Amino acid sequence: MDTLDLARLQFALTAGSHFLFVSLTIGLATLVAVVQTWATLTRSPVHERMTRFWGQLYVINYAMGIVTGLVMEFQIGLTWSGLTHFAGNVFGGALAMETLMAFFVESTFLAIWIFGWNRLNRWAHLAALWVVTITAYASAYWILVSNGFLQNPVGYRVVDGVLQLTDAAAVLTNPAAVRAFLHILCGSLVVAACFMAGVSAYHLRRRTGEQEFFRKSLRIGVSVTLPALVATASFGGVQFDLLQPTKLAAYQGDTEMMTRLQAEMTAAHGPGDYLPPTVLVMGGAIVMLLVFAVLLFMSMANFLLMMLPAAVRRFRLWHVLLTAMIPLPFVSMLAGWVFREVGRQPWVVYGLLTTEQALSDVSPAAVRLSLIAFGALFGVLIVLNTWLLARHARRGPDAVAIGRTSLPAEPAPVIAF
Repeated sequence: MDTLDLARLQFALTAGSHFLFVSLTIGLATLVAVVQTWATLTRSPVHERMTRFWGQLYVINYAMGIVTGLVMEFQIGLTWSGLTHFAGNVFGGALAMETLMAFFVESTFLAIWIFGWNRLNRWAHLAALWVVTITAYASAYWILVSNGFLQNPVGYRVVDGVLQLTDAAAVLTNPAAVRAFLHILCGSLVVAACFMAGVSAYHLRRRTGEQEFFRKSLRIGVSVTLPALVATASFGGVQFDLLQPTKLAAYQGDTEMMTRLQAEMTAAHGPGDYLPPTVLVMGGAIVMLLVFAVLLFMSMANFLLMMLPAAVRRFRLWHVLLTAMIPLPFVSMLAGWVFREVGRQPWVVYGLLTTEQALSDVSPAAVRLSLIAFGALFGVLIVLNTWLLARHARRGPDAVAIGRTSLPAEPAPVIAF
């Protein structure tokens, strides 16, 4: 592969990996905040323990997401300097706001929430978590403002070969950003709800204790999954009228339309291949829709089974299926990301800057080395995060460290004279 292909592969691997962490983080933050709100209002001991247990899993995933996010920031500057030089005046502010939200406001209030157990007033402690959740939404919004501009450039003018911002409101309310933001928020709820239901089903199947705890958690996960799926599909569907013509043609497999668009692009921008990889675009869309169909069918069945107390307690085959559902939303999210991003090729800013023009002046050896390094790092982080989540999920609520009022007593040292 040449330098451009290596750089694109590197960005695809790192961005896709980071997306896995982000989707679970946003969804879990919402569910934990809702559970803690109920615990604060009712002083329910079960819901307080649920907040601590699911909150600890959220913190583990959040920490790993921060590391991958830092790498993403470095990668844009190192590999895609042409993009920042050409369009940084327009979308750079949104990236800066995302950094402020994620690495300052969100992380600060998360630390207050973690260390504020049994120290803060219960309402102040709850408020800290809601600030964390809202800033997580804000971070996602700012990222999608940047991405929405790449998909659908608005509010700019070209001055001396670079873009200048002319209408901030148009950039902030870009339909390509706002609709995608709502789509991602709902999809993240699906990810987190399936995770909560699957982990709870694992404990119910194995009769590990805490049956009331995990029955309530399972019902929350199942109850949220179905409406979140419907909302995700609705906000995804309204984005189809914003698809770039080349992406739409590739998705539909319309060769006549693709031929016409290629001719129009060549006339407007000069010689080149202006069509996205049809196989990847169609493949991403097909996988996304097929997994959605499976999730929708299973979620409707899960919703009905949830109404039967005996099924929640003793239907082990259902418990196995719920646990097996955990990876499915991740697959659908990644497939949708491939459809959205690959379908924009060969443009990085659609109609204005090609991916080749955005590439930094780097050698194939340098990109190959960074690809290996980033690939290994992200691979280790994904494996480590999966292991930590599985380990702490299996151990159950009694092993949670967050909010613990006392530590297990250690044996007194033996002093010999």
